[in-house]
Amino acid sequence: MAIRSLKTGSFSRSLLVGNSFYDPYAYKSIATVSVGSGGSSSVEFTSIPSTYTHLQVRGFHKNSAGAGSEYVAVAQFNGDTAANYSYHYLRGNGSSASSGASLTDAYVLAGYQNSSATSQMGFGGFVLDILDYTNTNKYKTVRSIAGADVNGSGIIDFYSGTWRSTSAITSIKFYYTASNFVQYSRFALYGIRSA
Repeated sequence: MAIRSLKTGSFSRSLLVGNSFYDPYAYKSIATVSVGSGGSSSVEFTSIPSTYTHLQVRGFHKNSAGAGSEYVAVAQFNGDTAANYSYHYLRGNGSSASSGASLTDAYVLAGYQNSSATSQMGFGGFVLDILDYTNTNKYKTVRSIAGADVNGSGIIDFYSGTWRSTSAITSIKFYYTASNFVQYSRFALYGIRSA
């Protein structure tokens, strides 16, 4: 079947006849990392392209700590390990809420995980947004929603944070401060285009 271009009047078998390619999807997969046998002390995305407006990381993770332990996966940018980060959090467990903050830390918070060495504990999940990651006129702002099952109950966390740097983000490192990621932990990085 021949298709006529509304712009040029020409015929073609392609729906794109006379038009440039249009990609309707705002989210684009950039990279995925899966933790293999033996676990890993960290997961890192490097050489992040600068062709998007925002970034999003979706994490599915579990730590190797002992029963009763509680850890939050944290994130650093561009290899910066200095106290150039700030964050706050709000946590709820269905019966109570708590909150906290740090003005000078070496990371931002990304994802909650609790007591994962016991067989009853599942993986935690998070969605971390990094806003305006290439803008060199402002500090970088992040936000995350995270949660985990805790053997029949659950925890939900909301995080926000800032990396006090005007550098464009080209790498992101995730780790626990006192534990490792276990096998099957998985992280996916997406680029988000502006409207």
